[in-house]
Amino acid sequence: MRARDHGIVIGRVPPGAANAITDVAGVLVGHASPAPEQTGVTVVVPRADAWLEPAPAGTAVLNGAGELTGSLQIREWGCIETPIFLTGTPYVGAVYEAATRVLTERQPLIGVDDVIIPVVGECDPSAVVDVVGGARPDVALVAAALDGARSGTVAEGQVGAGIGMHCCDFAGGIGTASRLVGGYTVGVLLLVNFGDWEELRIGGRLAGVPAPTRGVDGSCIAVVATDAPLVASDLERLARRAFLGLARAGSYASHGSGEIAVAFTTANAALHARATEHPVVQIGVLRDPAALSALFAGCVEAAEEAVLNALLGARTLHGARGTAHAFPADRLSQ
Repeated sequence: MRARDHGIVIGRVPPGAANAITDVAGVLVGHASPAPEQTGVTVVVPRADAWLEPAPAGTAVLNGAGELTGSLQIREWGCIETPIFLTGTPYVGAVYEAATRVLTERQPLIGVDDVIIPVVGECDPSAVVDVVGGARPDVALVAAALDGARSGTVAEGQVGAGIGMHCCDFAGGIGTASRLVGGYTVGVLLLVNFGDWEELRIGGRLAGVPAPTRGVDGSCIAVVATDAPLVASDLERLARRAFLGLARAGSYASHGSGEIAVAFTTANAALHARATEHPVVQIGVLRDPAALSALFAGCVEAAEEAVLNALLGARTLHGARGTAHAFPADRLSQ
């Protein structure tokens, strides 16, 4: 179940039809895992062929104890060329290599015309799953996540990259939400693995529900999508607003936690090239301050709700290294 199934409404801005990042037209999400108790891969696809037509993008970092490969290229060029792959910390290299192989096989010009730098983000599931001897993501798993990517409803909690993750000492993982803002859509997908139960806030109030076990420093990777025509600098600003949503839900970005965000737009795919060639051209670019502020507010609300959707959508997971306990949602009515 999700936050709204429990009567929890975050903010004032209405969600999209699926209340998910996939409400941004063209965005797809897929999950794959080698086993129900082993961390796998979650993929967010910005557009059908981002390598041929890169999407304008920006990144932001609140606390850098984590990794998002390709973020330097995104910051330098202001666009994203590959899907965004999420996985467990020890598997970044494996997923990076597998993604390179799969994408190269599917786009013959990669490796001939130019190479790619896949975007891979991570959180650490080692408190729950066996990251040493357990099954690891491989080429087949990455291909399965890509082939299974769909629009519409997104599975949440302990799925794909979310398997083994915590949220405020309870089971966490994948969470998503969206907002409809002034004719545009902004959606957020999170890989949630942070927080202490004492700090957990639901609808602005401390939850006050003790967790059975204490977790460790975790992280959160935020993927923000919109169809608003934004330039890279404003997408970086939009990405940064996801952190405010995390804070509302109880994150304080602890020393060992990595809070990293990437934002992209499906609008004006050729905008990056035009802006590079003609920096003064602003045709089709959203520059209205009030509209930008509304998008920022929608992003904050969606990120806060995505945390709760990860928390409330997660099952209890008994892993080889420990247990991630599902949040007792029945306590919400007490």
